[in-house]
Amino acid sequence: MKKLSEFKIGETGVIYKVDGEPRIRRRLFDMGVTPGTEVYLRKKAPFGDPIEINIRGYELTLRLAEAEYVQMEVK
Repeated sequence: MKKLSEFKIGETGVIYKVDGEPRIRRRLFDMGVTPGTEVYLRKKAPFGDPIEINIRGYELTLRLAEAEYVQMEVK
């Protein structure tokens, strides 16, 4: 188990849990970041923030602060 923000480029995992205050959780859920979904870390910006992931067949860009709330099971 590790946070999505700790992933390295090319790592894949399944979302285990989404933490955070209700407003942030709702925002992540609305973007498709839900438990049981497979995630692939595609890119990181030069200083590591933001990150780009593949999820549910599309590319999504998240800030590291948002990725901190996503607990992952590494594949």
